[in-house]
Amino acid sequence: MTTTNSVPFWQEKSLEEMSRVEWESICDGCAKCCLHKLIDDDAQDEVIDTTHMNDQEELHFTSVACRYLNDKKCECTVYKQRTQLVPSCIQLTQDNLEQVFYMPTSCSYRRLQEGRGLPSWHPLLNKGKKSAMHKAGMSVRGKIIFDDMITEEEFEDYIVVWPLKDLD
Repeated sequence: MTTTNSVPFWQEKSLEEMSRVEWESICDGCAKCCLHKLIDDDAQDEVIDTTHMNDQEELHFTSVACRYLNDKKCECTVYKQRTQLVPSCIQLTQDNLEQVFYMPTSCSYRRLQEGRGLPSWHPLLNKGKKSAMHKAGMSVRGKIIFDDMITEEEFEDYIVVWPLKDLD
């Protein structure tokens, strides 16, 4: 998808200006957004799962993924119903870009919002294929456990830093 002057749309348009098709194609399909995130509140000395953060809190990623994730394809198996089935699922849209901080630093939406461009492994730069992303280790493939396999109290035991890895 390029514009008439051969400049890729993601270099010419802001996220807010993109069509729905363009917006959806920005998703790199890594599935890191499907990982449960915990917020560490130093003031309360506890880790909680929540949908908002205060200034004194810190976001942690876990290797615990939503039960609806196909971990081979890195795709949601209930994409259209995901927010009904999982109310805490963050559906990043053009209207709530302020929530981009919940996405890992490698997230293509976050990268574009921060002015960093798409990474070399992004499917839009690799003939629509996810293979470069998987090869670079940027997806969740082979790294997760599902949330229906453990209790919510155990999520804290699965805090990881690999979702924050970013390349180029």
